[in-house]
Amino acid sequence: MMALSDSLLLQRLTRGDAASFDALFYRHYDRVYGLLFRLVGNRAEAEDVAQEVFLKLHDHGRGRRAIGQDENVGGWLYRVAMNLGYNALRDRARREARNVHLVPEAEAGIESQADRRAERALVRAALARLPERQALLLLLRQMNFSYAECAAICEVAPGSVGTLLARAAAAFRREYLALAGQEEERT
Repeated sequence: MMALSDSLLLQRLTRGDAASFDALFYRHYDRVYGLLFRLVGNRAEAEDVAQEVFLKLHDHGRGRRAIGQDENVGGWLYRVAMNLGYNALRDRARREARNVHLVPEAEAGIESQADRRAERALVRAALARLPERQALLLLLRQMNFSYAECAAICEVAPGSVGTLLARAAAAFRREYLALAGQEEERT
């Protein structure tokens, strides 16, 4: 099964071959989970969303969703993961806003841990303010995807990945500094 291409496995999956789904799952799960963990910042939530991504792939195999026959299956999985990850972040923000007065603040812990948590939250917030493609490109490169892989996943020309990454990094820097400035004003 390992020598089979993703598109061939997908074709077999649409014909009901459970082993093809398993092969696609094991081939892509770690990267999908890694992308989601970097986006949502919570292991359990990343696992839940990753399961949702692969349920969508499985539903495709049962004829409910469409992935083009010549489409990059990995790219489709990462785009679905980003969409579901952003949905999870929006849901979390709504829950936190709704519960802000209901849940007492946690006691202050070790200062360095609190600083790291705040820094990670700031990074996630800055990423969430970026257009989806920019956030995806930054996360993919941080996960050591090649320019060619980034181009295939984001459906852009391979020669434009460097420019798009530079723009994404500049946009991230602006958002991060703006959010950091807002944090300083509150303290």
